[in-house]
Amino acid sequence: MKFPARNLLLLTGALVLSSCGIFGGDDEELKPAELLKFSAKISIKRLWTAKLGGDSEFLRVALQPVGDGHRIYAASRDGNVSAFDPETGKQIWRTELDTDLSAGPGAGDNFVAIVTSDGYVVVLDAGNGEENWRSYIAGESLATPLIRNELVIVQTVDNRLRAFSVFGGAARWTIEQSTPPLTMRGTAAPVSAGANVIAGFDNGRVVAVDIESGGVEWETLLSPPTGRSDLDRLADVDGAMAVVGQDVYAAGYQGRIASIAVESGQILWAREISSYTGVSVDWNNVYTVQDGGEVIALSRRTGAEIWRQDALLRREPTLPVSFATTVAVGDFEGYVHFFSNVDGEPVARIRVGSSAITSNPVVVANRLYVQSDAGTLAVFVVQEPARKRGAPDIADEGA
Repeated sequence: MKFPARNLLLLTGALVLSSCGIFGGDDEELKPAELLKFSAKISIKRLWTAKLGGDSEFLRVALQPVGDGHRIYAASRDGNVSAFDPETGKQIWRTELDTDLSAGPGAGDNFVAIVTSDGYVVVLDAGNGEENWRSYIAGESLATPLIRNELVIVQTVDNRLRAFSVFGGAARWTIEQSTPPLTMRGTAAPVSAGANVIAGFDNGRVVAVDIESGGVEWETLLSPPTGRSDLDRLADVDGAMAVVGQDVYAAGYQGRIASIAVESGQILWAREISSYTGVSVDWNNVYTVQDGGEVIALSRRTGAEIWRQDALLRREPTLPVSFATTVAVGDFEGYVHFFSNVDGEPVARIRVGSSAITSNPVVVANRLYVQSDAGTLAVFVVQEPARKRGAPDIADEGA
């Protein structure tokens, strides 16, 4: 069975609370970290917002915006897929699919792909939003579809990776990995690396597959399961992966963060850090969130720790993403936190709304796109100069 990440944390918290009650411990330690006051060092400007549709609070679906260089695409839980002008926020088209959505959108080759909760991948024309086709994938998907080389690649929670022709939806190939008795709810979105697609699985493996043929080029055991119980042996690679040059970066729950050679699958370096949010990268650093909520930056080349920030402990932070000179992180109260990418110190904070942000923020060009669980899309830029005379301190906005 799948084991929800939120439920896993609640179970762990319940056990600790129980023991604290028995031994007289302090329950305050288990509360989310309080927001600290600080002086903002940069100014964040909201460019535009859009209401996408119904909310997805507590559902933990994988809906987040994506860009293709021309438009920004986003989708709501209740079946709306929209395209926007990134400069103005003007809605270019909106398609109502009349079914709940679980993942996406993915964009590429002038197409947009979305996954429905009842097990279909749906492909739309990127220019006008018209539905081209839909195919049954026989399983739930919580991973953004990948569109590359005229293929739509979809990963489902039962550890299958499938490819369909972007023209008509004909099945091209399928690979499957073993599924452990107990896994977390979630799936790593496949990423492309040259002629391969890289996928992470619930058995702790990262696999490279030839995009055209579906042949497995290599597979690497990133997070070997350990322990006696099924809970102890959770080793899912469910979080975001990243590719820079000839290196793949991935993280496993109760396992490791590693840099992997694209051409061979050899692990170049690894660190014992457990994360279910995965990793993001820039040219210098790898960013992740440890299970408890610590934001961590590692050297991309060596894996050495650069800095660690504990301001978001138990605030259910999203994956940190590189944005200008900061990393941006959403939390369960609708805040987006900005930390210096040099030393991890807080430099700004904004609030999208009162609903949680569980989808990872997305950076396209010089803009940050944040989708809240309320179905709101908000877009931000770093404003220059950092602060105008008489302007309010953005660090206190919504606090």
